[in-house]
Amino acid sequence: MIKPFAALRPRPEWAGRICELPYDVMSAEEARELASGNPLSFLHVSRAEIDLPPGTGPYLPEVYARARESFQHLIRSAALRQDRTPAFYLYRQVMQEHCQVGLVAVASCEDYLRNVIKRHELTRPDKEDDRTRHIEALNAQTGPVFLTCRAMPAIDRIVSERVAQPPELDFTSGDGVRHSAWSIPDAASIHSLETQFARLPGLHIADGHHRCAAAARVYEHRRGAGNSAFFLAVIVPHNQVQILPYNRVLKDLNGLTPEQLLRKLATICRVTPDSAGKPTCQGELGLYLGRRWYALRFDAAQVAALDPVARLDVTLLQQRVLAPFLGIADPRTSQRIDFVGGVRGVAELEKLVNCGRYACAFSLFPTSIDDLMAIAEAGDLMPPKSTWFEPKLRDGMFCHML
Repeated sequence: MIKPFAALRPRPEWAGRICELPYDVMSAEEARELASGNPLSFLHVSRAEIDLPPGTGPYLPEVYARARESFQHLIRSAALRQDRTPAFYLYRQVMQEHCQVGLVAVASCEDYLRNVIKRHELTRPDKEDDRTRHIEALNAQTGPVFLTCRAMPAIDRIVSERVAQPPELDFTSGDGVRHSAWSIPDAASIHSLETQFARLPGLHIADGHHRCAAAARVYEHRRGAGNSAFFLAVIVPHNQVQILPYNRVLKDLNGLTPEQLLRKLATICRVTPDSAGKPTCQGELGLYLGRRWYALRFDAAQVAALDPVARLDVTLLQQRVLAPFLGIADPRTSQRIDFVGGVRGVAELEKLVNCGRYACAFSLFPTSIDDLMAIAEAGDLMPPKSTWFEPKLRDGMFCHML
């Protein structure tokens, strides 16, 4: 179940200075640099350790206290203002040639707990703890969960009619993404949207599993008091979702020489020199080693015969290369592997290896939204770091007050 809510939103003329990338896509140093000289930046709320002495741990009580103080300052100064009546909202993002429009609503925590809102990956308790404490400190959800659903023409028509009107908020962020917003406050449109979404068998979490789990924790702790039974969400139709690869970089070759690794790889797939470094289809991986790219191609028929999780490229890489050859048994806990969002491109992988920080890099073909939904609907889980969604939903664009 979804429903409208009275959002806390930025003043339109200040939105470009307030709204920021999610808290978990940057380091504290990057956040501190981005927020420097901008007291309105929402990073003072989402990454409040940047306003405390360098080296302050992000999970200390004073960090959450500072986040609450910064959030209340934005409200008191009217940089953020709450709407008087509940509404649905539309959030459009344009990133180069890609455009997506999501419905902003609040979704049921009970639906999440009963798996009507389906997840596709595991969460980490420490990250759940952090987001739970952040919600409790602010008494608000300030970053949305990215949900997706099967596209429905009736919903698309309502959305298209509204976005044909001038937006209420419109700005382009520093990374070149354009953000626009509209409200849908009229009772007839709200009823139509609620009716259409009620016909869906369920929703899927695309991004934001920890935020969703944290919201459910708060709901259970508060026993649904206030608005805690619902969590902030942006729902984007599946045919508008853009998934980029989530690439891997390794700090060493597990005692192998480059030549030994290449010989081992040749026993499980076809290894050929490749100048591009970008896989062109499922079942193909890129390897950057010794300042050269190689294409690793697995047998297409064998891959197609595997189950939906086993045929994912992240699974092929983990089970056939990283674990047996490079000693990465669990990528969630290993200190020898790091992950690089596909938005940075293969040039970033080359730079990380060429400077000596890493021994090699693997580039992947993006996971498809159809695979994600099929796996979630079957009740299965995807390997960690399987998807990188772009563009990222901005924190502070819409807030849900509990």
